[in-house]
Amino acid sequence: IIKARDLIKLLSRSIPVQQAIKILQDDVNCDIIKIGGMVRNKERFVKRRQRLLGPDGSTLKALELLTECYILVQGNTVSAMGSYKGLKQVRKVVVDCMNNIHPVYHIKTLMIKKELAKDPNLSEEDWNRFLPKFTKKNLSKRKKPKNITIKTPYTPFPPAPTLSKVDIQLDSGEYFLNERLKKNKLKNDKIEKRKLMKVEKINKYNDSFIPPNEDDDVMDDSYDDKIDEIENSDNKKKNKKKRVRIEENKNVNLKKK
Repeated sequence: IIKARDLIKLLSRSIPVQQAIKILQDDVNCDIIKIGGMVRNKERFVKRRQRLLGPDGSTLKALELLTECYILVQGNTVSAMGSYKGLKQVRKVVVDCMNNIHPVYHIKTLMIKKELAKDPNLSEEDWNRFLPKFTKKNLSKRKKPKNITIKTPYTPFPPAPTLSKVDIQLDSGEYFLNERLKKNKLKNDKIEKRKLMKVEKINKYNDSFIPPNEDDDVMDDSYDDKIDEIENSDNKKKNKKKRVRIEENKNVNLKKK
């Protein structure tokens, strides 16, 4: 009766009749995994279900070969047929795939386990040292802001108000002066500014009469030596261009001084 119930379940999940009849065998079991409610977002659910199938069904085929089970992904369910051990592995892979763990990682471990099972010497040993350890890489796509504001410690008191013109005048004592005295003070400030500007202008004018350093003459001699070297060499066309370049550099340096 239980086998007949399983057969009807598999047929309702659109599994072919020839495949579904195999459930009547004693060593074949079935498992229907509901994946519909595991992911809320529909786009994400479709993407993860497609990840289970792989390109041209290659991931599903690899799982079938490693677990020795028949797997069919249909709508919101995954139907599997095979041994109890294989069904357990299939369920783990499907649930992890829906929880955003790629089935390729499980396929790698299953392949290694299959190879280790062939060796009789390793039957009693622990296989954890042979199995790969995959770490989670949660890379955030969020870009870091250019200007990071440093938070100041919290204080219950509001910030001190900015001083107005009247407050500044009260502090300096200008507020209590007469209008006449205020005008005199402004006048004196302007005269002092003008004096400073005049001194700066005179200094700038006097700087133009300071003679150049001796190092500048040495630079001129070096330019003359270069021109003499060019005149002594054989190639005339190249020499002309070099001479023009040296003279231009010399003129530029003189202008800067």
